[in-house]
Amino acid sequence: MNNKKINIIDLFVGCGGLTDGFEKTHKFKSLAAVEWDKACCNTLKNRLLKKWGYKNVDEVVMNFDVQRIEELLNGWDDEKYLKNKGLKKIVGKNKIDIIVGGPPCQAYSIAGRIRDKDGMKNDYRNYLFESYLKIVDKFRPKFFIFENVPGIFSASPDGDLIINQIIKAFKKIGYVVSDDLKKDAIVNASDFGVPQTRKRVIILGVNNKVFKEKSKDIINDFYKKLLPSYKVSKKITVKEAISDLPPIFPINRIMGDKKKSHAQIDGKKYLNHYSRFHSKRDIKIFQELTQDIKDGTMKYGTIESLKELYYKATGKHSNIHKYNVLKEGQPSNTIPAHLYKDGLRHIHPDPKQARSITVREAARLQSFDDDFEFLGNMGDQYKMIGNAVPPKLANAIAESLAKIISKYAI
Repeated sequence: MNNKKINIIDLFVGCGGLTDGFEKTHKFKSLAAVEWDKACCNTLKNRLLKKWGYKNVDEVVMNFDVQRIEELLNGWDDEKYLKNKGLKKIVGKNKIDIIVGGPPCQAYSIAGRIRDKDGMKNDYRNYLFESYLKIVDKFRPKFFIFENVPGIFSASPDGDLIINQIIKAFKKIGYVVSDDLKKDAIVNASDFGVPQTRKRVIILGVNNKVFKEKSKDIINDFYKKLLPSYKVSKKITVKEAISDLPPIFPINRIMGDKKKSHAQIDGKKYLNHYSRFHSKRDIKIFQELTQDIKDGTMKYGTIESLKELYYKATGKHSNIHKYNVLKEGQPSNTIPAHLYKDGLRHIHPDPKQARSITVREAARLQSFDDDFEFLGNMGDQYKMIGNAVPPKLANAIAESLAKIISKYAI
């Protein structure tokens, strides 16, 4: 492979977790990144400009609804999304090597289906893969990376498994995927240096018209050799990930300083490190739960005891336990978009701090660098972090693909 950069398009880009992992290789160039959420787009523009030196961020980052395919390709003039010349003109004569991205996973997630009265059967997001497919079909990249949650293997809103529909659809336009996705494609981000247990499905699609009989060899190399080579020998724990950040104590949160957006200690600024407001009731519960673990009494070591604690505190019954304290000696539990609503399942392990995790701590647990600044309100920031692909996992995928292209590109 020469020094020419590999061109990518990122769909459903969010705040750019995948993009950041690819950029860290210095081997890829983002020609376009499509996202409907404004706060995510502003965050990604800021990152591409300040960190990665993109001068044309207003062109690269396309704030638009991926479902509106014809307008996305040919341009739009819209009250909400303003005006844009469209993906075809932005790409121009450039050849797209890879399309990456993952449609929103809420419709496929098992947790989402449990919470929804209809099991997410009527959620439009079940079929957002069709928009992804149309863009792949239009630009015919050498490869695609389709990221989602393991729940995609059991989702069947119309009686037919979504994963089967996806495989058939890509096969129809000439792309080959693994014959055993359940075995090959499920990865845990913690295996790649992300301090968080986060299982995800990474589907590599190979353009069979380009690579022909080599397609299966490429898939085998990617899943069996290259991607596993980026696994770490020791998983990163919560303590290793966040313990050096400036502590934030209850008095700061009771006061509720809404203007403060960064913490500073010894002259160093920590972006997005400030706590959400917590009531005195919640602070007391957090102190009790964290002290229980620290003392080793484990009074709240069972799901039933946590449900009972929630009932005593709120007078409400819950089918699931609402509280979870991060374990210092382990990777975090999965960082979800739900953090924008509350942080009860991501309580800081320090009894003195007695709070849920900050945006920066959530970002650290997702493996975002400290210089990655999240814009928008606090809810926006938590949501975009929870929806993101961890950059360290993305970097392992990107490096693996770069080696594939170096070995097989024609």
